[in-house]
Order: sequence, then structure tokens, then C-alpha cells
Amino acid sequence: MIKRIFKSLADIEPNEFKSTILSFLFVFILMASYYILRPVRDAMASDWSDSEVSSLWTLNFFISAAVVALYGFVVSRVKFKILVPSIYAFFAATFIFFYLSSSITDRDLVDKSFYVWISVFSMFHISVFWSFMSDIFNKDQAKRLFAIIAAGASAGALIGPMIPAILTGIIGTEILMLIAAFLLIVPVPIIFYLAKLKTTELHNEDVKADLSAIKIGGNPFAGFRLFLTDPYLLAIGVFILLYTMIGSFVYFEQKNLLEVYDRATRTQILGSIDWLVNVLTFGIAFFATGRIVKKFGVGLTLASMPILVCAGMLILAFAPIITVLLALQVIRRAGSYAVTRPAREMLFTEVDKETRFKAKPVIDVVVYRGGDTITAWFFTGLTEGLGLGFAAVGIIGAVIAAIWAGVGIFMGKFYDKKSSTVEFE
Repeated sequence: MIKRIFKSLADIEPNEFKSTILSFLFVFILMASYYILRPVRDAMASDWSDSEVSSLWTLNFFISAAVVALYGFVVSRVKFKILVPSIYAFFAATFIFFYLSSSITDRDLVDKSFYVWISVFSMFHISVFWSFMSDIFNKDQAKRLFAIIAAGASAGALIGPMIPAILTGIIGTEILMLIAAFLLIVPVPIIFYLAKLKTTELHNEDVKADLSAIKIGGNPFAGFRLFLTDPYLLAIGVFILLYTMIGSFVYFEQKNLLEVYDRATRTQILGSIDWLVNVLTFGIAFFATGRIVKKFGVGLTLASMPILVCAGMLILAFAPIITVLLALQVIRRAGSYAVTRPAREMLFTEVDKETRFKAKPVIDVVVYRGGDTITAWFFTGLTEGLGLGFAAVGIIGAVIAAIWAGVGIFMGKFYDKKSSTVEFE
């Protein structure tokens, strides 16, 4: 009866029911575990100076690049059905280690290691999942089922932040690491059962994941020439660089304003922010993003969030209080995820497949991650080097946001011109 109900609501065949539900549960657990740990990580940052956080971001850039290279090496030599559960079990073990290490008296090094490690975890937890899905389901099933499975990620992103927001004041922040570690163990038997269902119920013995697609970032050097010689790609790079700069500015402002609270309170506040951001992101993406792009075009859509952020930074400059900052952070993140990110991905539809494959890693890895690092040190230079306060830094952030809005409008015109040229040809 349950299978018939699901069949009437969604295009799921009876033999796909177990695999779909288990995959939904799988990604739900992954997203929930990440959003349990994220506010724990970000709450730590307020204990450190701007230069210390900048150093951690720089370290994260190089460690992430090294881990990506190592993963690309391992994935071509280890069977996928063994590699995937091993990755999640390994991350679970590391979080148990961090929990046990939290009792150390001088835990500054442990906290900083955890801070960097969560960023590494965030690169892999969903990417590996979708690679595994492409090894389980065939192309026809993927078209029908992946949207349903992806809803599990949205559900996990809504439920996960509620745990630190509600429970941190009761159980503390360290236990959250243990909860997340336990959750990451749960998918291990699910993975093996899905591998079994692949042959017994789905009959997809011949389906193999395209492992080349999961070498995150690839070799960015192959795309440098294309990136540096194509004005369209350079414009996209400038837009994303300004995007990362604003994100870094708001993050550092948040870090500094939250330093007056204890770590448990920060974790609760940040967990609440994550939950609210995910609720707004889901609602905006589902009901508004498509209509916004259709009504205003790509250019104004790209400029909409920068304009709001510019106004928010100006308000923050003259009223540097936590309520204003948190409202700005919610608006910025929800708008970026639901509006700016989809619109910016549209820009890549106007380049050929080879250019997209070679140049996009340069933008995603070098420009995006490198921009984070550069901006972190720029912010540190303003605060610790020049001794600027919230007001001055807020005005500088507003100027950057205004430039970002202008680039967004320019990109929209560039996109429309390129699109019309392609249609004409």
C-alpha cells in the first residue's frame, strides 16, 4: 500500500522503492551531521584574532588542494563500494577523536585542527554521495529519482541546525561532535545494502560511476590559459571574487561581534542562523528564483543580492550591533544560495563543454578558495594593521558590494549578448 501511495505521488517503480527511500535517508543524515558541526566550528572562530583565522583559511586552502589530489589518486585504485563507506567511517573516527581530545587542557591546537577539518569534510560529504548514487541508479532512474532523493538533503539541512540551536545549552558543544560521528556511522550499512539492491532489485549490474567527474577541482592549470584569455570567463571570475570578498567580510564581522558570548551561546546563535537560512533558501528557490530571473533577467538577478548587502553593510557601519549583523548574514546567505548561485551557474551555459570543464575548476578552486584567503588577510590588514573599527570596515564592505552589483549588471548584459550571438549563429 505504501509503495502504491508513493507511486501515485512520485514516479517511483515498486522495485526502486527501497533504494530511493534509503538514498533519501542517507543524504538526510549527511546534511544533518554537517549542520550539527558547522555552528560548532564557526563558534570557535570568535576566540581567535583576525590574523589567526586568516592563517587557518590559508592553511585550509593548501590542505584542501592536497586532500583533493590524494582523493583523485585513491579513487582510481580502490573499489567504489569499499571507498565510499571507508570515507564516512574515517570522518566519523576523526570526529570521535576530536571529542576525546576536547578534554585536553590546552585545546587551542585541537580546536584549530577541527576548524580546518570541517572545511575539508564539507568538500566531500555530498560530492561522494552523489558519485555513489551515479553508481547505483541508471540514467532513466536518475532523471526520475534524483530530485526526490535530493529533497533528503534539504530536509537534513533544516533538521540538522535545530540540534545545536536547541541542545547546546543542555549538553554542551563537545557532545555534538559525538552525535555527528554516530550519524556518519549509520550510512555505512545503508551503503552496503544499497550495493546489494543495485543487483537484486534495480538490476543495474552494468552501471558504473563516472569516476573522472568526482576528482574535485581537477587540474586547474589546464584552464588558466582559457580563463585569462576569455573576457567572458574573466568577468565571471571577477564577479565570484567579489562574491567571496563580501562573504569573508560579513563572516569576520560576525566573528568579532560574537566574541562577547561564550562558545555554547555562539553555537546556539549560529545553529539558529543556519536553520533560518535553510528555510528561506528552500522557500525562495522553490517559489521565487525562477520568477525573479524570468521577470528581471540575469543581470538584475545577479545584482539584487549585492544591492541588498550594500545597504546592509551601510546600516551595520552606523549600527554595529549583533541583531543587524545576524539579519544581514541571513539575508546574504539565503539570497546567495537561492538566487545568486543559480544565476551565476547560468553564466556557464554560454560556454562550450570543453571550456566549462577546463576553466570552471580555475574559478571554483583558485578564484573562489584563493579569494577567501586573500580577503581574509585584507580584512586583517584593515583591522589589525590599520586599526579600523566596525564603521570604517562596514563602509569599505559597502563599496565592495556596490562594485559587485555593477559587475552583476555588466555580466547580465554580457550574458545576453553572448546568448543572442549564439542564437544568431
